[in-house]
Amino acid sequence: MKVGDKIKIDFAGKKKDAVVHKVHPNTIYLKVDFKRDKGKIVKRKLNQVQPGKNKKSAKK
Repeated sequence: MKVGDKIKIDFAGKKKDAVVHKVHPNTIYLKVDFKRDKGKIVKRKLNQVQPGKNKKSAKK
């Protein structure tokens, strides 16, 4: 996952479109457009966005 990639995330039971803003080893910052707050930066753990790809399974 790189900066600028477009992904879908779950937010309050709905799918939202998001753009990757920053990527850290365990955390990802996403830019999401909400009804009253356009361009909001949302912080998520990397394993919440990519549940199948965690460090332990990558080592095996």
